[in-house]
Amino acid sequence: MKSKPVGEIVQINRYPVKSFAGESLSSVRIESYGLYGDRSHAFVENTKEGWSRFITARQIPEMLSYRAELDNQLSSDFAFPQVKITGPDGRIHQWNEHLLKEIQLFSDKVISMERYSLKSKERLAVDDGSILIITSQSLRKIEQQWGKIIDNRRFRANFLLSLYDDVYCDESEFIGKRFIIGNAELSIKSLCKRCSMITIDPETLEREQTLLKKIQESMNLNFGMYADVVRVGTVNVGDQVYLAE
Repeated sequence: MKSKPVGEIVQINRYPVKSFAGESLSSVRIESYGLYGDRSHAFVENTKEGWSRFITARQIPEMLSYRAELDNQLSSDFAFPQVKITGPDGRIHQWNEHLLKEIQLFSDKVISMERYSLKSKERLAVDDGSILIITSQSLRKIEQQWGKIIDNRRFRANFLLSLYDDVYCDESEFIGKRFIIGNAELSIKSLCKRCSMITIDPETLEREQTLLKKIQESMNLNFGMYADVVRVGTVNVGDQVYLAE
């Protein structure tokens, strides 16, 4: 059952390659692990295990200057489709050894590549939750406190949710509740604890540590909400978001 709508989806973002810039979508399929193809490709350090094996922009900020888009053609090997990657110089790359050699130049660690299977039922190379949601109200709040306009790509959220004026509340009040969006249903799991990734400007790659400090002071480092998938479906820009009863 739906209750009254609390807002609407105004932006959908998918990041086919972990820590690369992503793509803006008008519609996306929600699978049990999250957005279809989100973080389906990643660079890893083979000498490590678990989450620490992932190579991210925390170690190589230049990764954010590469933009990845998922190919619409399905693969026949039960892997996700190939990605089209546009480098900072405009050159087009594929997910192959040539790209690996280029990224390897930025690190003294031995890097390899992972491409997830379409059969996976677990989360892919995402962080603590399947889907990351931020609200435009929280974005405006931190902009006012920081005194600067913020590119929301710093937060690498999948959904930008605009709450209606009469339902504005702290994001923590949604924890434990469920959102119905389109024909998909999500369970709001936890707040997102922020790290140094948000200090990197996605355009210039310059670092501004004061943003992380401001979020620590005013929000205890929490910005955004992690959600897990309760029911698969399709979400579109403009879809209303309902609280499930």
